[in-house]
Amino acid sequence: MAAEKLERIKELTELLGRASRAYYAEDREIISNYEYDRLYDELARLEQETGIVLAGSPTRHVGYEAVEELPKEAHESPMLSLDKTKDREKLRSWLQGQPAVLSWKLDGLTIVLTYRDGKLAKAVTRGNGEVGEVITGNARTFMNLPINIGFRGELVLRGEAVISYPDFERINSQIEDVDARYKNPRNLCSGSVRQLNNEITARRQVRFVAFNLVRAEGMDFGNSREAQFSFLEEQGFEVVQRVLVTEETILEAIEDFARRVEEYEIPSDGLVLTYEDIAYGQSLGRTAKFPRHSIAFKWADELRETTLKEIEWSASRTGLINPVAIFEPVELEGTTVSRASVHNISILRGLRLGIGDRITVYKANMIIPQIAENLTGSDNVEFPKTCPVCGGRTEIRQVADAQSLYCVNEDCAAKKIKAFTLFVSRDAMNIDGLSEATLEKFLSSGFLHEFADLYHLDRYHQEITSMEGFGEKSYQNLLASIEKSREVTLPQVVYALGIANIGVANAKMLCRHFDYDMEQLMRADVEELGAIEGVGEVIATAFVEYMQREENVEKIGKLMEELRIQAVQVAEEQNLAGKGFCVTGSLRHYGSRNELKDVIEQRGGKVTGSVTSKTECLVNNDIASNSSKNKKAKELGIPILTEEEFMAKYL
Repeated sequence: MAAEKLERIKELTELLGRASRAYYAEDREIISNYEYDRLYDELARLEQETGIVLAGSPTRHVGYEAVEELPKEAHESPMLSLDKTKDREKLRSWLQGQPAVLSWKLDGLTIVLTYRDGKLAKAVTRGNGEVGEVITGNARTFMNLPINIGFRGELVLRGEAVISYPDFERINSQIEDVDARYKNPRNLCSGSVRQLNNEITARRQVRFVAFNLVRAEGMDFGNSREAQFSFLEEQGFEVVQRVLVTEETILEAIEDFARRVEEYEIPSDGLVLTYEDIAYGQSLGRTAKFPRHSIAFKWADELRETTLKEIEWSASRTGLINPVAIFEPVELEGTTVSRASVHNISILRGLRLGIGDRITVYKANMIIPQIAENLTGSDNVEFPKTCPVCGGRTEIRQVADAQSLYCVNEDCAAKKIKAFTLFVSRDAMNIDGLSEATLEKFLSSGFLHEFADLYHLDRYHQEITSMEGFGEKSYQNLLASIEKSREVTLPQVVYALGIANIGVANAKMLCRHFDYDMEQLMRADVEELGAIEGVGEVIATAFVEYMQREENVEKIGKLMEELRIQAVQVAEEQNLAGKGFCVTGSLRHYGSRNELKDVIEQRGGKVTGSVTSKTECLVNNDIASNSSKNKKAKELGIPILTEEEFMAKYL
């Protein structure tokens, strides 16, 4: 029995470690939250029974590992997670007669802020609990964060970077490619906070909500947690919503939070209870993982038993075919639900789903329907051998830790929608008014077969204006946008074609090498393309294979007849020819790094995403920064110049 328990501990440690890395560091999900919590509790129980805790156990480590692209910094003291319970009575008994502060447990990314002399000096993510990522520049763009405060001593506080549900929906709606949309606000927030480009962070409407004051130099708060919160509010911080509770009032307070959670605009996955008496809480000490001054309360999932009716296979724009469980409707958290995403083949197999099985379902964080458990386990779901959209052959592919089903037909209609979506996007032909949903309507109606057809939509005036969501005004606006797109640069066209591995930068590089002559570019062979610095054999092969397909050549020919190719502005002085530069950090003289990149390219230079031995210089206004790019430049002896120094020397 002891050996079996040890084997199970090893298995759970490895599985939960992979799931945690996927969720926190890579913003993807390989098992459901419900399943993670269940397995975590099983592991904790086995560790307690056996006394065996393996290195790397998630019960002893917190959060994700800091990624390489951001500078790392060790926290002054470990940032421990909280012990948790779903039992309301256990939460009440935990108080032991002491008053406490009950607040939302926010679902975002934990940040530690340090202020000195009234100014934000440093912002560091939680990271793995001991080492975090320095994101000070990004934190300065948080929409509600005070950059200057009245308090002049050193102030250290912790809080959650969050993105509200309305902002999450708005940002996702602007991403036309369905596959590229974010699964939930936490994923979006994590990716936004840890950006290398803080312009992106600024556009994401990230908010900071304080939940703990670590230190305020010279201040006496009378041993009161609530006094600390009030002080932070006085300094201009948004502080987590909270209420002071006792054993007599806590159950009513929990019920009030439960009523409000569905309407609360900030994602929350539970509550936090912290002793009001600071000294009392600190006197209780800590375990290896948990402090004893606080405890987390997670919403007890409302489970409903139902019957699985079918698995619906939903084809995406990349060929990925997602399984969706359709079940007998049930009431969950006040709404009727009848379907839940199963995410991928691995999760479907793990649940051993079969048509007619009795399953339990719940809403993750009281919002997203999920399957909790399969009570029958008949495991009789057959994976479709043909795509539900085009009827083409399907295959199962292993991608990282999960297996997924894909359509292998390159001419699949779902993929056509993705191709057109890229074609009309901002960096390509920049045609407004053509969302993915609109393109899907046009394709299914037979208006579009190839890119050139977009320039003849006037043939379908009556059909388009009679479509839902379209009127004469929107139709005329669309035609005007299409007409405007006829005047375009060649790099935009090359990128718009959607050739594998040809992004915006590569399209510019190829066009510049062939003097912006499309015919020369189309005739180039692998050897000639591969010799271009920065291209390489993979990109060259993909490009040549695309151009060797007769249907593609014909498609390009028809498209070029519709366009008026504009000359790319090239500076007369090509003083940067053959030189490579790297640009990082925020800029003052240029609206964005792309603007400076365009100037460098117009003078014959090249901008890369990393510092190498061939880099002429690194442009970074924060020369003293301990970023990975600055470190690399110093190691290689590459000059680090401010924006002004770069302009004075090269422009």
